Amino acid sequence: MNAPLYNAQILRLAATIPYQERLASPMATVEKRSPVCGSRVTVDVDVDADGRVSALGLLVRACALGQASASLMAAAAIGKDADELAAARDALTGWLAGECAEVPAWAGLDLFAPALSHSARHASIRLAFEAVAEAAATARAKRIAAA
Repeated sequence: MNAPLYNAQILRLAATIPYQERLASPMATVEKRSPVCGSRVTVDVDVDADGRVSALGLLVRACALGQASASLMAAAAIGKDADELAAARDALTGWLAGECAEVPAWAGLDLFAPALSHSARHASIRLAFEAVAEAAATARAKRIAAA
């Protein structure tokens, strides 16, 4: 691939991450860290009675790719349930690993095509999706246990 790893769209997303304030009393919080580069993403979630993400808070300390990925995740996570978020995480992981050629259906992930050949960057790109899927599952379990 000849496309640059860091391009204007990646940098724009990295600079415009939504939900950058942590939730005061989240139902679940998950932090994920990349041991390769030290990138770190913390995700707070609340879920509604149907188990769908109703509130989201982020703390993102990552490279531009990790920040851009967090931005894309946050832009569409509200309203998704834990199963949908796990499916997105798994699709992203499989695509980055070369297990499937099809770009995941989550809007904007095609921007990471230049990173496919840079396996050291994959962990950072996955962080936000891994954290939100786990947080949503934990919050859903807490809601079910409390019912």
